[in-house]
Amino acid sequence: MKLNAFASLALFALAACGQGGGASLPPTQSATAARQATSSGYSYTVANLGTLGGSVSGATSINNAGWISGLSTLPSGSYLNAALWRDGSAPVDLGTLGGPNSAVEWPVKNDHGLVSGISETGAAQKLGEIWSCALAFFPQPPSGHICRGFAWEDGRMKALPTLGGNNGFAAGANDAGEIVGWAETRKHDSTCVSPQVLGFQAVVYTPWRRQKIRALRPYRGDKDSAATEINDRGQVVGISGICDQAVGRFTAKHAVMWDDGRTIDLGNLGGVAWNTPMAINRHGVVVGFADLPGDTSGTPNPVAFIWTRQHGMQSLGTLPGDTNSEAYGINDEGVVVGQSFSASSSRAFVWAHGKMTDLNSLVPPSAQLYLIYANDVNDDGVIVGGACVLVSGACGSEAPAYAATPTGRQATALRARPVPEIRLPQRLLAGFGRRPLVP
Repeated sequence: MKLNAFASLALFALAACGQGGGASLPPTQSATAARQATSSGYSYTVANLGTLGGSVSGATSINNAGWISGLSTLPSGSYLNAALWRDGSAPVDLGTLGGPNSAVEWPVKNDHGLVSGISETGAAQKLGEIWSCALAFFPQPPSGHICRGFAWEDGRMKALPTLGGNNGFAAGANDAGEIVGWAETRKHDSTCVSPQVLGFQAVVYTPWRRQKIRALRPYRGDKDSAATEINDRGQVVGISGICDQAVGRFTAKHAVMWDDGRTIDLGNLGGVAWNTPMAINRHGVVVGFADLPGDTSGTPNPVAFIWTRQHGMQSLGTLPGDTNSEAYGINDEGVVVGQSFSASSSRAFVWAHGKMTDLNSLVPPSAQLYLIYANDVNDDGVIVGGACVLVSGACGSEAPAYAATPTGRQATALRARPVPEIRLPQRLLAGFGRRPLVP
């Protein structure tokens, strides 16, 4: 639902940012602040991961083997494909299922060579639907192609089945080879908002090679659902609600966990929409985002959350000066990453030891990258996401994926330095904080 990062919407808006002039920094820091920044030291080194030939890429996943996956524009700039970075090499194009676009949109926690994502096929939509893929992530206007979840392994991309409908979506995966997502049924759902027609359910492919699909029951009283992530214990998180527009909003009436045959309501922060778990670690700790009160019209107003069985859902707040935030990834050490934003800015955050910190304040200015969002973190503490290349203190036309590697233990990773906030133009912000990641 990444009302999020992975957001090709945001990626293309970001690319457009450089076409018509970049964003300006606020007034320069004082000499005292600059001296403090110099003496405080840095906690991460950051690397530009490059693209598949276009000007924009985004890293959405990193596993414990160091495989980084995500999406990138192609040299034409018109389409984007799923991308894989391994062993410090240039990104590999994972291809498509026959259509123009593909992407890895969720953290994929399989360490054995399995990558899951979404792709357009070569077939046209049969009912005029837009579906979650095109509406949330792919370039606009939609291509009109059916979209399916995929499993990529040993250099081959294979389509995953649906529940009898046309479209599907694959999100996270675990070491057992189980992939979660959501898939259309054959049933015309009266709670759908046009052009969506068919209802859909959260699904688990167990394991995907056998093409075995299992639907997960929505929360009591709900009709539709979507699964976003699974851990190695088989615990699944996702959303439950009505069909709606097939992207977040009232489909995410409830943030839920499927555990041992039960559908558990994870609670909320007072809102009635966009309540979305994004990741779960092996300890069963869940992170994501949930709306604050006042969202009855469906307008998103999210704040990052962390959920545990002991304490339920707790807000992580925002970075100073921001109004909203979303958490996208968590590792087994409890380090959380995501995005904090306002009407004019967006920045990656890392949350550890009860404190949220601007990731930009933990990397050296010599990196010449402004880190807009952080989408995933592995157990070594390496963080991946999307950035823009700074040119004269503003975002230029290049917007690459990045990897931020800690130089010490995460316990020391909060030695933040003052850093100016980049004010991002509206055309760049169009996707951030408005990037629906799930139906």
